[in-house]
Amino acid sequence: MKSGNGNGNGKRRMTAGWHDRRMDLSTKVGVVTGAARGIGHATALTLADMGIKAIAVVDQLDEVFSFADEANECFERKVMVPFKGSVTSSDFRRHVFTEMQSLHGPVSICIPAAGITRDRLAVKIDKTDGTADVYSEADWDIMMDVNLKAPIYWALQTIASVAEDRFSRRLGEWHPEEHVQGCIIFIGSVSSAGNRGQISYATTKAGLEGAQGTLSREAMYHGVRCAIIHPGFTDTSMVRVLGEDYVNSRILPQTQLRRLILPEEIADAICFLIRNAAVSGQLWADAGWHPTA
Repeated sequence: MKSGNGNGNGKRRMTAGWHDRRMDLSTKVGVVTGAARGIGHATALTLADMGIKAIAVVDQLDEVFSFADEANECFERKVMVPFKGSVTSSDFRRHVFTEMQSLHGPVSICIPAAGITRDRLAVKIDKTDGTADVYSEADWDIMMDVNLKAPIYWALQTIASVAEDRFSRRLGEWHPEEHVQGCIIFIGSVSSAGNRGQISYATTKAGLEGAQGTLSREAMYHGVRCAIIHPGFTDTSMVRVLGEDYVNSRILPQTQLRRLILPEEIADAICFLIRNAAVSGQLWADAGWHPTA
């Protein structure tokens, strides 16, 4: 089929419907937790590069301030608003949303990327006396708070922000003619399928699948999509702390790409999920991860 007069105008007309359905980030306000490093850091930069109106970059590290300053200078606009605090704090979370809503309007994009690990075998036997050492309940509680409860509540606060804004404008149930209003992307993991030495981490990531499945059904009433991405082993400080020997012997040989994934590659996939409303549910970005027993 021929299109237009050869200058590309025909193609643009033919694809106009698709472009109209991609989310216009220039009108959106987002929040990214764990933004000082790793996947959160890369995702905030990618969203800024795509023209998002404003992003709350959240982390417990002081680095979040220098990151925001450098990014704002690079993009020549105050696109990033830094917040330092614990993602598990309800008061801190409400403060972030109140501030962003006051400055920029309702928050409709959420990538709760902050996460930690407390890896070890679920049960270890002392080879001297035969007593069993069971995984620490204190570590379990920390993992559930940071990796499972916190992401869910940052997501819920985002849905609430959109819902309250719609109510204030006397809008009820969302209709497709309005286009998608917002999007939440949880950060899962290939470990959600189970992984030796990660009883708590794997449980939190599997738990996010249940949250995503539930919120994808509930939040669409307000026009908010919810999806989850499952990254493979990514070149972050969380993975590098495992040590080069472990990475080279236990990870890379079981990955088809034979390298760690770049945070920017995961960020690109996250933004693809945000902008393409036809893609829902789960996306596996695992670089061909095929672990052996």
